[in-house]
Amino acid sequence: MTVELGTRESRLQEVADGVFACVRPDGGWCLNNSGLIVSGGQSALVDTAATESRARSLRDAVLGVAGAPPRTVVNTHSHGDHTFGNFVFPEATVVAHEGARAEMAAIGLNLTTLWPEVTWGAVEVVLPHVTFADRLTLHVGDTVAELIHLGPAHTRGDTVVWLPEQRVLFTGDLLMSGVTPFCPMGSVAGSLSAFAALRALGALTVVTGHGPVAGPEVIDAAAGYLTLIQRLAREGAAAGLSPLEAARAADLGPYAEWIDAERLVPNLHRAYGEERGQAVGDPAQMPLLFGEMAEFHGGLPACHA
Repeated sequence: MTVELGTRESRLQEVADGVFACVRPDGGWCLNNSGLIVSGGQSALVDTAATESRARSLRDAVLGVAGAPPRTVVNTHSHGDHTFGNFVFPEATVVAHEGARAEMAAIGLNLTTLWPEVTWGAVEVVLPHVTFADRLTLHVGDTVAELIHLGPAHTRGDTVVWLPEQRVLFTGDLLMSGVTPFCPMGSVAGSLSAFAALRALGALTVVTGHGPVAGPEVIDAAAGYLTLIQRLAREGAAAGLSPLEAARAADLGPYAEWIDAERLVPNLHRAYGEERGQAVGDPAQMPLLFGEMAEFHGGLPACHA
């Protein structure tokens, strides 16, 4: 089953019995994916959307498939493209990692100031009602969904949603498919550690935070990119180059064609910090990093949310 959402070719596609992925092409800045689990007359939603219009289209699609609003919304992390749409699901209990809730409260609607030209609509911050530290099991009808925190990776408060019977994994932005990873607010080393844990789950279908639905090969692709980032940071630091200088000299090889390749700069900043002994998950100076990324890119990257 595929349901068109009516917003720039977004669609709700069934990836297992009663399990759906909402994929928003092309997966660039703020064009995130969501997930829907439907079983036994109940449903749960994994992430919402960046703008009011996209969130309301998502709600309409969910109602069309599930017949009723979701009882639970899981936020995989704090970023607004995955959480700003919480407010259009007032019936739902919002669940997230405790670190994600703290980050959401701290950053508020700051994302909207980066791209003021985007029609965000009347988005608002709805904080999670339930938080957890390491693992939480969610029962959606007959479907078991395991919510797992694997440490700082994309952010300090990531959650993956694992459906062991269906062998479907929703990763949030811990993984992206054909889209450049982004971990200045988390950890390069922590992401690589998390990937090892994800491999051990044995997923057949991986719904990443951005980009097309994939298989487990997406884990190795992301690991290859971040391993390269670590090497570039190690070599750049040894040569006395700044992260921006190292980015300008870098050859990304097969990863150069991934969407939003300019994320190389903030990723290198995080890798440089870890190379110098920075603690995993230490806060990043995001305005500085976005400024250098824009300088590298020749302007602020486009956001088509």
